[in-house]
Amino acid sequence: MSAPAATERIRAAGPRALLPWVLTGVLVLTAIAYPLTDGGARTAVSWAIVLLGSALSVVHAALSRGARTGLGVLGLVAGAAIAFEAVGLATGFPYGEYTYSDDLGPTLLGVPFLVPLAWLMMAWPSWLLGARLTRGVPPAWRRTARVAAAAAVFAAWDVVLDPQMVQAGYWTWAHPSPGLPGIDTVPLTNLAGWLLAGLVLMALLDVLVARTAAAPRIGDAAPLVALAWMTLGGALAHAGWLDLPGSAAWGVVLALPVLAVLALQAARARR
Repeated sequence: MSAPAATERIRAAGPRALLPWVLTGVLVLTAIAYPLTDGGARTAVSWAIVLLGSALSVVHAALSRGARTGLGVLGLVAGAAIAFEAVGLATGFPYGEYTYSDDLGPTLLGVPFLVPLAWLMMAWPSWLLGARLTRGVPPAWRRTARVAAAAAVFAAWDVVLDPQMVQAGYWTWAHPSPGLPGIDTVPLTNLAGWLLAGLVLMALLDVLVARTAAAPRIGDAAPLVALAWMTLGGALAHAGWLDLPGSAAWGVVLALPVLAVLALQAARARR
């Protein structure tokens, strides 16, 4: 599809294109409230964030690529999350040994319901950003590059998120060292596990989109803005309110290559 035709198709989507933006706006406002709360209120805010984020992913996938893709994203990501997390709890592979607290409520196979919702919140925007970052890659390598980039984004998001969740008492690592410099509560095995899980999940998402997706009917900006806020806004909250300077610094460092590639793409598009 040509660029003008794609633009016209997106414009034809009309008011439904606003729904992802509404969800993104409420998500950002809710995320801002997180460092300003504590105790039970903070747990409620955490649930609200993942519910809004997972709804944004499924709704955007359905509105932009079609209902089959939206339902596929919901089933695939939730199933992968439960499988990886259940194996991780039982064996320590691939993340390392950890335990969930009772604060997260009901579980399936030992995995709190909040966890697959968090995967849903992260997975679809990570795939979208991976696709955007690799648009200039030669076609023969584009799928491999897209999956790798999306998996890296998926894992990088957790570098910021995991210390926050440990601080809140939602889970605990049996052996938190060695970790990334500045982060002493989360082991490096967790990052390795997220990279592995991300590669598997993004490869499956790539196949799902290839087999089910229609041409994009609305733009991808809303979930990408949500991803940016949850990463860079999360880093700001870590530095200013949550006393997590290490993960704040890593959030900025990991965002810089992404911002550089996007800036380069924008500069080339203006030529």
